[in-house]
Amino acid sequence: MPFQHTVLERFLRYVQVDTQADPNSKTFPSTEKQKDLGRLLAQELQDMGIVDAHLDEHGYVYATIPANVGHKVPVICFCSHMDTSPDASGSGVKPLVHHHYNGQDIVLPDDPSVVIRMSDHPNLAHKIGQDIVTASGTTLLGADNKAGVAAIMDATLQLIRHPEIPHGTIKILFTPDEEVGRGVDKVDLKKLGADYAYTIDSEDRGCMEDETFSADAATVEIEGISAHPGLAKGKMENAIKIATDILAALPKDHLTPETTSGREGFIHPGALQAGVETAKIQFIIRDFTREGLASHAQVLKDTVDGVLKNYPHSKAQVVISEQYRNMKEVLNTCPQVADYAEKAMRRIGIEPKRSAVRGGTDGSRLSFMGLPCPNVFAGEHAFHSRMEWVSVQDMEKSAETIVEIAKIWAEESR
Repeated sequence: MPFQHTVLERFLRYVQVDTQADPNSKTFPSTEKQKDLGRLLAQELQDMGIVDAHLDEHGYVYATIPANVGHKVPVICFCSHMDTSPDASGSGVKPLVHHHYNGQDIVLPDDPSVVIRMSDHPNLAHKIGQDIVTASGTTLLGADNKAGVAAIMDATLQLIRHPEIPHGTIKILFTPDEEVGRGVDKVDLKKLGADYAYTIDSEDRGCMEDETFSADAATVEIEGISAHPGLAKGKMENAIKIATDILAALPKDHLTPETTSGREGFIHPGALQAGVETAKIQFIIRDFTREGLASHAQVLKDTVDGVLKNYPHSKAQVVISEQYRNMKEVLNTCPQVADYAEKAMRRIGIEPKRSAVRGGTDGSRLSFMGLPCPNVFAGEHAFHSRMEWVSVQDMEKSAETIVEIAKIWAEESR
């Protein structure tokens, strides 16, 4: 029996709720307005009959779909984040549905200079005849990750409407602040009570990521020598110049985001605070292996040491701090989690595309917190920008994939 999908109607409502996260905030969640969507989702889940659906004080939504089979099935969680990126405005989003996309440029009406072209977005070539949703040109859309939220909500409704679909206990988790790296800081995994999970936050139809970057942060703290500029000869060692020399000495044709792809890692300076006496450079270091991270960190340390030889009275220290690790290390111990996602896609006519994501997800940290968690497609594209778009049909297929994953876990557990 075909599903009566609700994913589009839900998505159009959800993206109009401003949930932009704030990286500079000290509160949790970083913006109180994220709870506006959380309250809406909790109420909609309760209206479906899920009695334990609720929003907690930290901005997380928890809910349980009870099992409808008699045998023991591992508890599966489906997770998406409610917040949107601080990189573009999320206020006053006006979603537009472009029905039966014909391959032409999509000009966004509120700022006609924002044009979504197939030449810039090659995945559009596979969406001819589908319905494309964009914003109006002045904001992001919020498909990252409200496409995933809408897909989970739609799948939840289908499971409730169709009790003939066998499944074990299913947990739903919606998180705040993923976009600012704090998405699971205060999640209560004991309350959640899941054995395995799937984030619904990947890109094109069929994408399934079971591997992420491993990530460290690095801070270079520099102490130069200050002196009166008129009397500085032979005395001053300007921390600003030391910092810029370090940046200039780092590799330029490799180990940078702009020169790497695939499984290549990088060292990326993200912020610089500098004065004559002190300076601080903040980096992120990325690779798919721990060994690669250590190697890149050593390149940074050797570069700093090399530059300091020209400034004998100055000092610098490199402080490395762990951010997250490649979830493949955990998922290799339970390969069925990713395998079942691929099997679910094939059942509904999708050829899965397993890949490694050049970034991190909530699933990276959840996996190392004891909840193995690959990332499954929601259909979002060009996220964090005003050119963000999503296919309605891809969101529907995401919801169908979620339902099939639930079925497969029940079948494979007999």
